[in-house]
Amino acid sequence: MKANIGLIGLAVMGQNLVLNMNDHGFKVAVYNRTLRVVDEFLAGPAKNTQIVGTYSLEELVDSLESPRIVMLMVKAGDVVDQYIDKLVPLLAVGDIIVDGGNSLFTDTNRRTAALKEKNINYIGTGVSGGEEGARHGPSIMPGGNKAAWPTVKPIFQAISAQLNGDPCCEWVGDNGAGHYVKMVHNGIEYGDIQIICEAYQLLSEGLGLSADEMHSIFAEWNQGELRSYLIEITVNILAYKDEDGQPLVDKILDTAGQKGTGKWTGINALELGIPLTLIGESVFARCLSAQKSERVKATQVLPKRSKAFTGDKQVMINAIRDALYAAKIISYAQGFRLMREASKEYNFSINYGEIALMWRGGCIIRSQFLNDIKQAYNDNPELENLLLAGFFVDAMTRADEGWRIAVILAIELGIPTPAFSSALAYYDGYRTERLPANLLQAQRDYFGAHTYERTDKPRGEFFHTDWTGHGGKTASSTYSV
Repeated sequence: MKANIGLIGLAVMGQNLVLNMNDHGFKVAVYNRTLRVVDEFLAGPAKNTQIVGTYSLEELVDSLESPRIVMLMVKAGDVVDQYIDKLVPLLAVGDIIVDGGNSLFTDTNRRTAALKEKNINYIGTGVSGGEEGARHGPSIMPGGNKAAWPTVKPIFQAISAQLNGDPCCEWVGDNGAGHYVKMVHNGIEYGDIQIICEAYQLLSEGLGLSADEMHSIFAEWNQGELRSYLIEITVNILAYKDEDGQPLVDKILDTAGQKGTGKWTGINALELGIPLTLIGESVFARCLSAQKSERVKATQVLPKRSKAFTGDKQVMINAIRDALYAAKIISYAQGFRLMREASKEYNFSINYGEIALMWRGGCIIRSQFLNDIKQAYNDNPELENLLLAGFFVDAMTRADEGWRIAVILAIELGIPTPAFSSALAYYDGYRTERLPANLLQAQRDYFGAHTYERTDKPRGEFFHTDWTGHGGKTASSTYSV
């Protein structure tokens, strides 16, 4: 009996996906460039399963039933292209290549088109949930050539997380849509992590709370509207003690790593002209954290404010909770607004309610209010911005005062809260009818003859003023992002 699917790349995610598929009755053939890893996997985690080891790409392809499905769980970039080049001569019309890594969506666009010309179907799928999710049920976001979807659908939906009988996996859209949605997911993940860290620093440095005290606070928050996977693991982290009985988190060096998906999200937002301020600041916060030695030097030259908090701690804890919740809403609102623009720009035809459904289980950003996001798009599939939905209007109104109190505290104590602060600025800007861009346009026209529109004339009609009296009537061309 031939295997239902083949998988290349037996790192943590690859191994756990294979074991997950095996648990659900699918026969999987595996291959890894370092052949020793295949033997170790078969003798270890895959022992006494129907998983088949192969030792060449030819053997892997020959072991598969038709149409053959080969899933790549390898490093994004050139490595994916190298494997595709090696696989194509071995495959036949209608066979399927799946890229389950964090590939850039434009690469998936290119690969889908190139393989279609060779009559091979390509799927670029986001897989979220980390090691645990891959093993027991991730969120899976497939896109690419839809002709391949009916073949892979039974496998992907069986192994994905399940919520109330619904799989956290559905077709996202054509070409790079799957990897695009995963990219935005990861951008929101950057934002979620950063705002939790800002709340943590306000509680610890601002209010002087211990790890045990913060453990109790985050545990309480996880019972309410902030309930989420990332809050849950924060609760566990704050409770974890090192060998000497002290909180391990206090001994971890404050330099953050990143793999690039948050940066990609920010770059794409700039290309599409969509303000993704919270996620952008979250990326920059990681960059600043990496400048550890420079920051240490700066503390000797630029001492921090020495003011201490003297108010009611419980009132401030509640305010920090409000700031965390409001900023979280902004992060998702900006992310979904970006996907809306991308769907239009790239013809992805994304179903936002389905995305919220897929993110409710298995993935890193799963949280309680994804149900409210899904409901918002069920009520209005053409919703321009989540902030305009009734549930979120009420939520932001309730959190507004506490959010501002928390940001003011950060400013007074000199505690950096780039995500809290930028989210608040976006919120205030979004609901401001008249912004100072009128002066900005006047400045651009003054120094560069870039023209401007007028409030007393129809939109789309542009004007230029000779501000100095000797600039002439010639104007630059007009464009907008």
